[in-house]
Amino acid sequence: MTSTDLKENFKNIDTSSLVDRVEKNLIELFIDKNYKVGDSIPKELELTQALGVSRTVIREALLRLRMIGMIDSKKKRGAVITSPDLVSILEKSMNPQILDTTTLKEIFEMRLSLEIGMADLIINRVTPEDIAELKMIVASEPLETSHEIFMIEQEIRFHGKLYDITGNETLRKFQKMLLPVFDYVHRSGLLKKTVEVKDYVSHAGLIALIEKGSAEKLRNGMRNHLENHFLRLFA
Repeated sequence: MTSTDLKENFKNIDTSSLVDRVEKNLIELFIDKNYKVGDSIPKELELTQALGVSRTVIREALLRLRMIGMIDSKKKRGAVITSPDLVSILEKSMNPQILDTTTLKEIFEMRLSLEIGMADLIINRVTPEDIAELKMIVASEPLETSHEIFMIEQEIRFHGKLYDITGNETLRKFQKMLLPVFDYVHRSGLLKKTVEVKDYVSHAGLIALIEKGSAEKLRNGMRNHLENHFLRLFA
């Protein structure tokens, strides 16, 4: 490696670390100034002068904030504070083929925990129309679902409806993002393939628990419904 190459490498490292610091400083500035969604932020030149760095560094730091959805450009207003779509940001990197084994297993576990934890939301927000739709979904399920640990088509329809009932848009987005990973882990062999498939609360059984109106009973029923997945985690 020539001295010119070495100098160039050091310059790149220094620039990168400087952008990191400026990015952090900008976020701290927005917090200190109590900026809200829709507020305009200072112009590039103002930020350059305030932070004592080049305009190139400021632009790179602002670009990073745009990429994570913290700021956006508005016509005649410049850059403004926005509310990041956290799920969309995660979704861009949520490809099971490029995630390591530990992360894949943890995502599998996270989805199980979410489904047990949303019982209160379901019980408090379900409508008679929701229950009727759940029953229609179960009525159209093939008989094999009672003997299968996981059938993705039915999971999407039934559990997707449960997420809809919560009324929580972030949960709904998480479900759509996590389900392909869940399916990948299920089929990939990362978990123990052969477990003794125990009797578990079916989709129809979950509907009956929802109709009873007890969040505690639904939590217990969902835990039982997912029992075979937990067995595979800890086998």
